[in-house]
Amino acid sequence: MKLKVGYQELIQEAMTEIETLPMEKAQELLADPNVVFVDIRDIRELEREGMIPNALHAPRGMLEFWVDPDSPYYKPVFGEGKRLVLYCASAWRSALATQTLQRMGVPNICHLEGGFTAWKKAQLPAVNKASKPHPG
Repeated sequence: MKLKVGYQELIQEAMTEIETLPMEKAQELLADPNVVFVDIRDIRELEREGMIPNALHAPRGMLEFWVDPDSPYYKPVFGEGKRLVLYCASAWRSALATQTLQRMGVPNICHLEGGFTAWKKAQLPAVNKASKPHPG
């Protein structure tokens, strides 16, 4: 099957429209109370790899619903006017998600250069995501 637009083209297009936050700058923003790091990876990735300290987990599949005040799933943290720094494992999903939220009208949004994989490789702070106890 030949696609009209492949994932690489989607990512390249997104990258021309969004802000990519360099790792060094992101590290400086860790303690800023007006910045929210948003981890959009699957919960299993967080449990396996850890996450940026104090990051909000917002699964990629729910992101648009959590951001929209008209959605029954709206999360107020997205309407507080803070700078949002989205990240995933390698900055592919976060590029697409940042582009989508920007199109929705979310201000002051960017994504993390290289994603969490690059963050860990640079030996920047990471914390474990606690697993929920399994029933039974």
